[in-house]
Amino acid sequence: MSAAEIRVNGIPAPQGSKNRGRYGGVYESSKAVGPWREAVRAETQRIMINPLTGPVRVDVAFILPRPKGHYRTGRNAHLLRDAAPARPCGTPDLDKLVRAVLDGLTEGGAWKDDGQVADLYVRKFYALTGMAPGCKIWIEEIDE
Repeated sequence: MSAAEIRVNGIPAPQGSKNRGRYGGVYESSKAVGPWREAVRAETQRIMINPLTGPVRVDVAFILPRPKGHYRTGRNAHLLRDAAPARPCGTPDLDKLVRAVLDGLTEGGAWKDDGQVADLYVRKFYALTGMAPGCKIWIEEIDE
C-alpha cells in the first residue's frame, strides 16, 4: 500500500465558480485560487514519486489564520476575545477549499484522476500561535 503526507504552507483559497469573460473566455472567480492550487501542485510533485493507481483515501486538515477581529485591542491585542469561536464556522466553505486541493493533487501527479478518491475526510482549524497557515494532506491507496 502506498501512502504520502504533504504539508502545503500558505493561505488556503477556495475554488469557487468559474466566470465567463467578455469575449467568451472562462476564468476563476477568485484570484487567490491559482497560486494556492500551484503551491499544492508543486509540493505534491516534490513528495509523490509515482501516481497512485487504485482507489484512494484522502485526509485534509486546513489550517486557517484567525481574523484580526478575534483578538482584543491595545495591550491585550495578543489575547483572543471571549466570543472568538474555537473553530472556523464560516467562509471559506470546506467543499470549495477541498476542490482546489484535489485539483492541485491531480495536477501534481498524486493520481491520474481525482475520481479515484473513494474516501475523503476534511476539516478546518485555526492556526495556533506561531503555526503557519496551510493544509496537511494524507493520501493512501486503499487495499481493502
